[in-house]
Amino acid sequence: MALERSEVEKIAHLARLGLNEGDIPQTTDTLNNILGLIDQMQAVDTQGIEPLAHPLEATQRLRADVVSESNQRDAFQAIAPAVEGGLYLVPKVIE
Repeated sequence: MALERSEVEKIAHLARLGLNEGDIPQTTDTLNNILGLIDQMQAVDTQGIEPLAHPLEATQRLRADVVSESNQRDAFQAIAPAVEGGLYLVPKVIE
């Protein structure tokens, strides 16, 4: 499927892109190359291939889930304008 100049102009208009007259042929070629690559990728037989979450099967190293700071809730709530039952009270904004 190849795009024509009029289709590229319509796409540019819908995407709110301001293309100069000189940019339209290059943009048309670029979009046609992208669509050609998509066609090639869709033509590949992927039957029996397991999907990957990452192409290198890498795993993320996670740090240990340990508490690293002390509880300072009382100190922080001491300077708050309004607190009740350990919660910050804020003005009602939705009626």
